[in-house]
Amino acid sequence: MAEFGGKKSSVGPAVAGWKAASGGAGMSLETHQEEPVSNGNCSVSDAAKIVQKESGCESSTWESAGSDSATKAIPRRSSLIKDGSRAGRERKKTVSFSSSLSEKKISSAADCIHSMVEGIELKKIRPNSRVYQRYYLLDTGLQALSWEPSKKESDKARISLASIREVRTGRNTETFRTSGVYEQISEDCAFSIIYGEMYESLDLVANSAEVANIWVTGLRYVMQYGKHALDMLASSQDSLRLGWLEKLFSAADSNRQEDDQEGIHLQSAIKLIQSVNPGVSGGKIEQRFKELQRVRERICGLNLDNGCGAKDHSKTKKPVGRNERVTKQEFIEVFHDFCTRPEIYFLLVQFSSNKEFLDSQDLMKFLEAEQGMAHVSVETSLKLIRSHEPSEEGRQQGYLSLDGFTSYLTSAECHLFDREHDTVCQDMSQPLSHYYINSSHNTYLIEDQFRGPSDISGYIRALKMGCRCVEVDIWDGPDEEPVVCTGHTLSPPLSLRCVLEAIGRFAFTASEYPLTICIENHCSLQQQKVTWQHLVKILGEWLYTDSPDEGDSYLPSPHALRHRILIKGKKLGLGPDPEDGEVSEEDEGAEMCQRMKAANAGGTALAGSEKDTVQKIVPSTAITQCHPAQLPPKRFQLLKELSDLVTLCHSVRFIDFATSSKSQKPWELCSFHETQALRLAGESPGQFVNHNKHFLSRVYPNPMRIDSSNMNPQDLWKCGCQIVSMNFQTAGLMMDLNTAWFRQNGNCGYVLRPAIMRQEVSYFSADTRDTVPGVSPQLLHVKVISGQNLPKPRGSGAKGDVVDPYVYVEIHGIPADCTERRTRTVTQNGDNPIFDESFEFQINLPELAMVRFVVLDDDYIGDEFIGQYTIPLECLQPGYRHVPLQFLTGEELPHAKLFVHVALTNRRGGGKPHKRGLSVRKARKGREYTALRDLGIRAVDEVFKMATSLLRDATDLRENMQNSVAVFRELCGVSAVANLMQCVLALSCRVSGPEGTPLLLFDLQDQYPTLEPQGPLPDVLRRVVSTYDMMVQASKAVIELSDGIYDKILHIQTTAMEFHENLQNLALKEGLKGRKVSRALESFSWNITILKGQADLLKHAKAEVQENMKQVHDAALTGNLAKESLGVRRVRSQTQRFQDEKVLEDSRHSK
Repeated sequence: MAEFGGKKSSVGPAVAGWKAASGGAGMSLETHQEEPVSNGNCSVSDAAKIVQKESGCESSTWESAGSDSATKAIPRRSSLIKDGSRAGRERKKTVSFSSSLSEKKISSAADCIHSMVEGIELKKIRPNSRVYQRYYLLDTGLQALSWEPSKKESDKARISLASIREVRTGRNTETFRTSGVYEQISEDCAFSIIYGEMYESLDLVANSAEVANIWVTGLRYVMQYGKHALDMLASSQDSLRLGWLEKLFSAADSNRQEDDQEGIHLQSAIKLIQSVNPGVSGGKIEQRFKELQRVRERICGLNLDNGCGAKDHSKTKKPVGRNERVTKQEFIEVFHDFCTRPEIYFLLVQFSSNKEFLDSQDLMKFLEAEQGMAHVSVETSLKLIRSHEPSEEGRQQGYLSLDGFTSYLTSAECHLFDREHDTVCQDMSQPLSHYYINSSHNTYLIEDQFRGPSDISGYIRALKMGCRCVEVDIWDGPDEEPVVCTGHTLSPPLSLRCVLEAIGRFAFTASEYPLTICIENHCSLQQQKVTWQHLVKILGEWLYTDSPDEGDSYLPSPHALRHRILIKGKKLGLGPDPEDGEVSEEDEGAEMCQRMKAANAGGTALAGSEKDTVQKIVPSTAITQCHPAQLPPKRFQLLKELSDLVTLCHSVRFIDFATSSKSQKPWELCSFHETQALRLAGESPGQFVNHNKHFLSRVYPNPMRIDSSNMNPQDLWKCGCQIVSMNFQTAGLMMDLNTAWFRQNGNCGYVLRPAIMRQEVSYFSADTRDTVPGVSPQLLHVKVISGQNLPKPRGSGAKGDVVDPYVYVEIHGIPADCTERRTRTVTQNGDNPIFDESFEFQINLPELAMVRFVVLDDDYIGDEFIGQYTIPLECLQPGYRHVPLQFLTGEELPHAKLFVHVALTNRRGGGKPHKRGLSVRKARKGREYTALRDLGIRAVDEVFKMATSLLRDATDLRENMQNSVAVFRELCGVSAVANLMQCVLALSCRVSGPEGTPLLLFDLQDQYPTLEPQGPLPDVLRRVVSTYDMMVQASKAVIELSDGIYDKILHIQTTAMEFHENLQNLALKEGLKGRKVSRALESFSWNITILKGQADLLKHAKAEVQENMKQVHDAALTGNLAKESLGVRRVRSQTQRFQDEKVLEDSRHSK
């Protein structure tokens, strides 16, 4: 710890020997030095600047850092949302040739305490919203915390560590919450010290999350161990790691050949380190070893006269082999540099009861409270420890060291993606039209649309990726053999027989659910006959040829059609001439050919490379501006046998929604040109959604996408379009969305659409930019903590492997949900950049939302893309998770990850109620109530009016319960993300009396645990008790009253639905005409949606209460806050605890 022993300079004490404060995590607001003055200077000390300059990191004052990350709006990357590119941004190009070595990392409480003794500048927040900048430090005797400058006398500008009751992270005190600068303060940089008999708070903000973590960790250790903290830590620090590394080193040393040289071979040391951190390059490790050896040789040479013996000096002069050997001390030090992650250390000590490891009880708390695991026992923890703890001592004693905890957090168990979604997990018995279907466009092409080669591999790859709808364009070929190709283009054809054989072989490799083959038929009758023969011969056993029942209102389900192949195409009518057919409804090649001829007629020639041709003929705006070509209708003879193979997917031409509603059959399918579909989505979003409740819709890309670029599938999914055809051969944002979306149901190619898009009567507009009626918005909290092993962009022109990474978190879904946020840039660090930034997103339609993490290089040449990962919101696992990054092409980047924390809550915790986007009327206290709409049809309106008071009661029950939970959460001093288990566990650490006995205990005998004082309480704890009682009363009301209200609302909904079939006639009888009839029908759908939605929300509120009470019960037991007199506690103490101790004892003695 020599680096902490430097003398305090005249300017001010230097910060510790590592990066003190990373930039961009603070805020921008008024700060105060000697006196509270506006726009005061808040620069860091000169000594701190010197240290930061030496480490290559500029300091972040609140004026400068806030302008980067807090107050200055970061331009929205609309280009990335649209097409995945970032073209057009001009920036200075720089070249980096090397990566700086890892600096000193925090991996022990001793490091934190030494840093606090050195001191650092922090911002103090006062209740009047004033901000003061002070220099805080811990005295060398570890007795008190003091600050300077201050107008107070020196004995008052200090806090005795003995008086500190709690160190609280985040903006979770009354002072923070009521401060006028609350929104400008980073949650990750704020912490509070609760002290004294009156539970006063000292509320501080650091320049970085790392500095905040250092102070929180150090203060908690000193609180527990007092002035002997450093002595205690010196005797026990890293004992598990050191013992393991010594054995690791000794094993490698014993395997080497006998010689007189000290240590192990350099390459052996590198391999040992890479076995723990495989993402770090051998070159960086070797460079670090050699630099360490040079420094020690230099120090040894300079200090010969001060105690460095001649023997050691002679070793430094050995010309042969010395730099190829590594000593044990060198190995441990370099291992520490490359295998220690400070962010994981800070997380470990947060749950370890101020130890350097997690025991089985600590791990149980972490798994339950943070990772959301249920039914966690000591055996669960021990099994995990045995799987991940590298040291034999740790495995025997049931301890998880920092290295074991890192192993667990980077394992598949802590993947962001919920592995339950690796298998089919959705209801597969609903009609086919209720699912999104993974679909490919021009599946046979593997490059662009005009000249790109065709290959069977296109079908094989798509089918292996879970595609359930492939396209086959059939034309007359030589030797009476039909071929597959895009007509009117230069793409070479494929044999139809070979295509069908490939489809037959791989049709059900990835999924057992039905496969649709979209046939675009351009063949003569003679070759149609051959086509039919091939289909029957090759696919005959799987072809579905049963005719639908005329009385069916919906298509069969995917479950009913397992291992069946559906043919989509034209079908003969019932007229007298069965051989008379129509042209295929989409001749994409003809349209593309026509437009290219038009372009050529304007003077553009097909010349140069394929890419140049596309760029010359098709401007970037052509895709969005062009309209479907009005090609003259073309008729051709359709073979009856081929027509008979088309049963459930009969292609028909779309006229308008009114015509489809009256005459279209469930087994008839319309194909939409991309431009036409987007126009309908913009002009009639509600009608498009209603159309897709009964009928399948297929959308294919604009034919002018000659480069095989993709449309955004979300633009069509939000309208309910089931079959959105994608160019699987083209990687990028759009294909990322498509691939990720279909992973959520076992990658079977079918995903159930949101409930509001399936219900017979519901109100949903695809272009909504606000909350969705009947759907409760959710709050997604994402903290981007760090990155690991981020490589240089593949297409980068820069030399060296240094990157300046930053992360975008994007939300894709309905327009109301689409947004993005970015972290600050971490300069010259791709190995383990620390971001420590939190974001919050309101998700209005969770069932259609996706989250995308994009990592980019801020100092790039040529290419900035490092990696991405896209995941449906429904597949997120809560807690601390690692995100495996992928190339644009979908392959996983080796060892490249993001470390994040994710939480999903159903409302904002406290504060002002979030504005809803519904028609509302406010109660006297300002509460918002969802309003039903008048139809102008007396009989129906009377039915809906009966629900008015019920909806108010339902809202009151939910809001009272959720508000009481939010207030209790605030008094427990935890963030809005925390659940009740975390609240009670946080409470357990601050209710100790003078003799260590708890001042509060939970009585767990009743269904609703009661919180009972065990003696006189300070005012703050009395407020906790009264708030908890209010929460229990509100929860009781939900349990006791919700079922009755729920049944009454559903009864009114059922009664109103009896008018549905005859609603239009009733409107006419009331004298409504034209637009008023349409408005009445829309209002009816709105009201039904509200009734169903509010009933569901009440049902969910009841389930939430039951889960809350369970969490309180379990946390009271885990946190030792349950009354010993209770039978349940006795059972836990005498039975479960005995079993747990026996398991732990057996584990310690096992070999």
